[in-house]
Amino acid sequence: MLRRYFLVCCFAAIPAIAAAADDIVVIVSQKTAVNKMSRDEVINIFLGRNRQLPSGVTALPLDLPSTSPEREQFYSRLTGKSMSEINAYWARLIFSGRASPPSMVHSQEEAMQMVADNRSAMGYVARSKVAPSVKIIFELHPE
Repeated sequence: MLRRYFLVCCFAAIPAIAAAADDIVVIVSQKTAVNKMSRDEVINIFLGRNRQLPSGVTALPLDLPSTSPEREQFYSRLTGKSMSEINAYWARLIFSGRASPPSMVHSQEEAMQMVADNRSAMGYVARSKVAPSVKIIFELHPE
């Protein structure tokens, strides 16, 4: 009986595990002249080292809330660093006045809407959330 309960619980968890393993994609507006970016270009924009898209337009990177699992997956897959390391990085930059972190949005849907409406904005969402009003310029696959 216990074994059957365990198997039922395992199968019930499969959709949650699959959702957690979704690709995270970096998106821009369909109106943006950028079609693809390298990992280094994305890192440089989201870590404040460069604030220009390859097209020359000033980039407006958008970050999901600190409680979002997609945010943790994004930075972990992109930089190989934990959220505590990313937060410490930004604390040092903000304190020194050298850069400011990406603008915060409340949800993936809000990020999608802001990106669709603004050719300077770029964000990241789970691939399953991508709408036709945006285009994918970089992909981060589960490891």
